[in-house]
Amino acid sequence: MALTLVLPPPEGMPHMAWHAAGLVLWMAAWWMTEAIPLYATALLPFIVLPLAGVADANRTASAYYSPIIFIFIGGAFLALAIERTGLHRRLALFIMGLTGATSWKLLLGVMTATAILSMLISNTSSALIMMPMALAMLAAGGIAEAETEGFAGALPMGIAFAASIGGLATMIGTPTNVIGAGLIEESLGVHISFLTWSLYAMPLVIVSIPLAAFIIGKVQHLGNETFDPVAAKAAIGSGGAWTVAEKRLMAVVVLAMLAWMTQPWTEPLLPKGGLTDGTIASVAGLAMFLLPDGTGRPMLTWPEANRAPWDVVLMFGGGLAMAMGMTESGLAAWLGEALIPLSAVPPFVMAVLVVAFVILVTEFASNIATASGIMPVVAALAPSLHADPLLLALPAAIAATWGFMLPAGTGPNALAWATGHLTLKRMIAAGFWLDVFGAVVIVAVVWAMHLLLG
Repeated sequence: MALTLVLPPPEGMPHMAWHAAGLVLWMAAWWMTEAIPLYATALLPFIVLPLAGVADANRTASAYYSPIIFIFIGGAFLALAIERTGLHRRLALFIMGLTGATSWKLLLGVMTATAILSMLISNTSSALIMMPMALAMLAAGGIAEAETEGFAGALPMGIAFAASIGGLATMIGTPTNVIGAGLIEESLGVHISFLTWSLYAMPLVIVSIPLAAFIIGKVQHLGNETFDPVAAKAAIGSGGAWTVAEKRLMAVVVLAMLAWMTQPWTEPLLPKGGLTDGTIASVAGLAMFLLPDGTGRPMLTWPEANRAPWDVVLMFGGGLAMAMGMTESGLAAWLGEALIPLSAVPPFVMAVLVVAFVILVTEFASNIATASGIMPVVAALAPSLHADPLLLALPAAIAATWGFMLPAGTGPNALAWATGHLTLKRMIAAGFWLDVFGAVVIVAVVWAMHLLLG
């Protein structure tokens, strides 16, 4: 940032855009190196943009707010209630109980269960729920501690990968989705509803879970071990009778999903702007404090709800403010013009290259930081497609969660590594191939869905 105050800007770049570029590089450096807490970095736009003359304090502060934040907050309350009541465990047991008694089928079943859980609660929470069950299954199937061959390593790795992939399916699946959608709206003016996101991302999850299972199975040489899947399935156990809390909460979850899916048709029946995805999430979240759980208390108390990741809300706001600064200063327009030569590249190839770059960055930086830092640049590049900018922006937003190679890259990966059943060589190999295929699969699925949806 200091260099932009003493060095002249590149040819054709406005001075305010040069200062905004300094802010972007400053935030990117701190986010990627974690020089200070990621969430504290989000305060920089409120300090820098007014001092640089890009936007005054009121305009900058307003950029930290977005209605889409309420999807995240309401979804967090719903997820906390699901964890408290134990509904998440019942869902996992049900899905795993449907799988066949072979190593491949059990791996795919556990990964499917993890992915479905991750659509409703955070990736890390899903992995936390599933990993103890996985260890119990491995022990029941005759796997020794610290064994890494075959199913011993495949199961924890599969849970980690499925938790990240499943979180892509819904807007509330991971904070990165909400941030990506918010930045697309801020930078391109394109609104992505809960339904729209799921229509594009759900098919990707359906394709990617079997793909990830196949890659993991090949890397781990699945089938060349002494694991007993029949004994392991018996260790899954039973969820027992449904509690009152589980029944009531399940009803709220189903109603919320239906409301999100039908929102495009119900919204015109109400005052303009009255019913949004955030409104639905807020109603579901508020219901957690009003609905009794059958034991004389509500589904959630405030001390329980206060575990929601408020720090992520601050980081989200910082990303939105940075995106606003790029637009207001003229930096986004300058980047778009500088990237015009890329318009000669076939649009699909351009999208794959951009997605591959985002995947590479997210292997070394947090998913949220990657989305916040790269999405405004992608938005500037989008007009070069000479097509719907969503065809570049949405794959890039999804790619910010697509990092699988390193144990410390994501919470689920770290949890899998902590089991002692993984080797670094195999995790990197499986993650590498999933990253490579993912760059093409993400773009192909989004573009295919765009054609189907018209």
